[in-house]
Amino acid sequence: MKRYLYIAVLLLSTLVVHAQGGMDELNEAFNPEVYGVTSLAITPDARAGSMGDMGVATEADINSQYWNCAKYPWNVARAGVSASYTPWLRKIVSGINLANIQGFYRIGDYSAISASLRYFGIGDVEVPNAEGMTFRPYEMAIDVAYSRMLTRTFSMGIALRFILSNLNFSDQATSGKAFAADISMYRQGYFMIGSRECSMSWGLSINNLGSKINMNAGQDNRADFLPTTLRLGLNMTVPFNQFNRISFGVEAYKLCIPTKPVQREGETDEAYHIRLDEEYYSVSSIGGFFKSFGDAPGGFGEEFKEIRWSFGAEYNYNDRFMLRTGYHYESPSKGNRQYFTVGGGFHMSVFTVDAAYCIATNPGNPLDQTMRFTLGFDLDGMKDLFNRKRR
Repeated sequence: MKRYLYIAVLLLSTLVVHAQGGMDELNEAFNPEVYGVTSLAITPDARAGSMGDMGVATEADINSQYWNCAKYPWNVARAGVSASYTPWLRKIVSGINLANIQGFYRIGDYSAISASLRYFGIGDVEVPNAEGMTFRPYEMAIDVAYSRMLTRTFSMGIALRFILSNLNFSDQATSGKAFAADISMYRQGYFMIGSRECSMSWGLSINNLGSKINMNAGQDNRADFLPTTLRLGLNMTVPFNQFNRISFGVEAYKLCIPTKPVQREGETDEAYHIRLDEEYYSVSSIGGFFKSFGDAPGGFGEEFKEIRWSFGAEYNYNDRFMLRTGYHYESPSKGNRQYFTVGGGFHMSVFTVDAAYCIATNPGNPLDQTMRFTLGFDLDGMKDLFNRKRR
């Protein structure tokens, strides 16, 4: 069977195929932000994926690179590496997968270096009008980061990223390339509730701030914005005793890219495309970052709807067993991705296994039944294990 169905799925990769029906019910304009390299906006790891896609302010772990690299100096382990796998849109079609590998190494007690590699594969796509040629489109990003504790309670980090998008279905087309950076902050402090020492942390990050990417290089000058994202989150951990504790948090994030102008009533197509070039495609990525806070056609009300919300909780028993749940909300006019998440984890001295499952609240949501898996390795634990065997 010819797999050109993937092309249609790719065009719907903003995951809003179900939203238009909701707009008819709400009588509300459907006007989501549009950006290139959509795979950069997909949660890679199972821990965050089971907490409503929340991770900028949660406790530090191996998978902090995507969310907030400033958390790495807070890790207890000296070094670690993890691998995550997500079968994407599996409710619609098979063969689309996201794989992510990341790791870190703490330098002394106050700083860390980290890196990650993500690969988003579409599978084999046979294009009917290309004489039966088969293509394997993909997107890839590789980054490195440095983070440091500036005080006993505050740290910062910066990551540099190279992005490659090869979603062309022609042997003569070129791939889109871009560079981006993440700027992250993290603070963690302690306070008392009765006899319990609790922790409160907040995180702030700007992700994928960089150049624009031309997905059709050589054929037009319309470069797309990267999914530049501003995240702000709070997380609180309360211990019940020495074995049991619970964490819960909230995260808000906004895509800091301009909203595409809508065609005005009575405006010709030619006039609209001219205005589109002037007001949207000619804007630089930095200019688009600042413009995104006040350019929505619906004014402040629409700007507020561009904020997405995540709520999550985690129960931890003796740093061995974890149960997690969460909820993600997105306005119907900006994508309508609303879903619950559940998951859990198991930790040993050497490795950690995490899994997550998505339960959509909207009929037809392509994210429904999405699963994520993450396998992490504590390199300190592995070193101790090998040393014991040698003895």
